[in-house]
Amino acid sequence: MVHSKRHVHGVDYEKVSADYLEKRKLQQGAAGWVLLAGLGVAYVISGDFAGWNFGLEQGGWGGLLIATVLMAIMYTCMVLGLAEMSSSIPVAGAGYGFARRALGPLGGFATGVAILIEYAVAPAAIAVFIGGYVEALGLFGLTNAWPVYLAAYVIFVGLHLWGVGEALKVMFVITGIALVALVAFTIGMIPKFDAARLFDIAPTDAPGASSFLPFGTIGVWAALVYAIWFFLAIEGVPLAAEEARDPRRDMPKGIIAGMMVLLVTATFMLLLAPGGGGAKAISSSDSPLPDAVRAAYGGDNFLADFVNYVGLAGLIASFFSIIYAYSRQLFALSRAGYLPRWLSVTSKRRTPYLALIVPGTIGFLLAAITQAGDLMIQIAVFGATISYVLMMLSHIVLRRREPNLDRPYRTPGGVVTTGIALVLALAAVVAVFLVDIVAALWVAGIFVAHLAYFWFYSRHRLVANAPEEEFEAIERAEQELA
Repeated sequence: MVHSKRHVHGVDYEKVSADYLEKRKLQQGAAGWVLLAGLGVAYVISGDFAGWNFGLEQGGWGGLLIATVLMAIMYTCMVLGLAEMSSSIPVAGAGYGFARRALGPLGGFATGVAILIEYAVAPAAIAVFIGGYVEALGLFGLTNAWPVYLAAYVIFVGLHLWGVGEALKVMFVITGIALVALVAFTIGMIPKFDAARLFDIAPTDAPGASSFLPFGTIGVWAALVYAIWFFLAIEGVPLAAEEARDPRRDMPKGIIAGMMVLLVTATFMLLLAPGGGGAKAISSSDSPLPDAVRAAYGGDNFLADFVNYVGLAGLIASFFSIIYAYSRQLFALSRAGYLPRWLSVTSKRRTPYLALIVPGTIGFLLAAITQAGDLMIQIAVFGATISYVLMMLSHIVLRRREPNLDRPYRTPGGVVTTGIALVLALAAVVAVFLVDIVAALWVAGIFVAHLAYFWFYSRHRLVANAPEEEFEAIERAEQELA
């Protein structure tokens, strides 16, 4: 039921009843900082098992190394900025909420859509990789992996429908199993490491080509898209703000701890997989870690099978957790009226069931129809990098415009730190165009459709008392009093 309507800065707000928000309430106090750190690692850990290796095809090992160092710097700086904003603006909308506060309704919605593209498409890419691992093991006699995609979506969307506390605990256990696989891979591949195998891709005639950069300097740009896969989605931790025990303290600790773990795992995978199995051998593999072990040891062996079987846990952990992320981002945008409001209704167990099921259905169809994991990586990365630009811009704007905002955690280096992340994110956006202009145009088309929906429809029907919008209302009221 709508109580009142008000026009503010080009948008129309409706104040809804308490019953509206009661039907859109999440389970509070479900996660402390350790679970949040586990969530951060779970989002990303599939990137250690598959996806990053396609960067070897684009830049060779040297190009991928430089790209990974740049992206590690970008993500570390970005995480420090997000730690501050998530502690001072702890809402389920996360990036959308931060940008809403700093850049207004249009900027907030654009950021939310970019994040939603990333999180809706990334599970589809991961489902393809899960299918690749299952087929590599010869399980179930499958010659087409679409039943694997369907089973993955049905099982793990179902677990999220069960309840967030239960889902996060299951996810934490799966992530722990995946980390065991990475440790086993690391120990097994150290004796087989040979630096010469890092450079076994023959140099091309590209400008600046060498054994270190076989595709020349342009290969570094192209490899950025795949280097991102080592860290993609760590920024989703703040989406759990309304379900955390003490978000003002736990959010910074959780997201920073998760990032530290990912920096370590990325380092070992980037060195040992191509250094043990050969850069050329794994450059186009859907299951690069088992293939690296087989190449290093000369055929099938226990370690390869172990990493293959247990490695499925890494892919499942990211698949499972990013489903959580897309549902919370969609939930927040819907609850505030930017997207159809019926998508944010929660069940008796306080889970946004339609926000889980609708993108899951779309993701399954994407995976089953295209079966193109590398293409979906590019689409997800393009959406992600656009959101990074807008979130880092939001941090800079908030620091300048609201210096007295309560900040339980403050980013070391302030706007210099987030400024570095902003510049590198812009470079990553450009890199997507270098790799696949078609993927970039698809994302641009999705953006245009959503922005048209906002401009012609939803901006006239925003919810004034949604949490992300209330922050804006409170700030405006304080300014008026001053």
